Amino acid sequence: MTVFIVILHILVCIALILIVLLQTGKGADMGAVFGSASSQTLFGSSGATPFLGKLTTVAAIIFMLTSLSLAYLSKGGEKGSVVSDVKPAAQQTQPVVPAQPATAPVQDPASPAAETPQPSKGASQ
Repeated sequence: MTVFIVILHILVCIALILIVLLQTGKGADMGAVFGSASSQTLFGSSGATPFLGKLTTVAAIIFMLTSLSLAYLSKGGEKGSVVSDVKPAAQQTQPVVPAQPATAPVQDPASPAAETPQPSKGASQ
């Protein structure tokens, strides 16, 4: 069934393209006033406008119906959601505290830890 609808859809697409290309533009009637060859039509004196207009309407209706049916048939086999396999994120028990910027501790210059050790004279010899 789906293969038949796809083939019909492709044929209607090609038919719509050809029908639209066969239709004349609104400025084509101006050439007929001056005796150009566009005044001779294949479909008679009224031209192809009513026939091609109805044919375009029928082809567009068939195109819409095949598009809707293909969309409906493509959904038929799936029953789950796209995100059904995704596990929820673990909930946090503690609030997130922003990290404090790392700064060097300020030492008092009078404290003994602030003094730098002097090399011994015996070690340099």
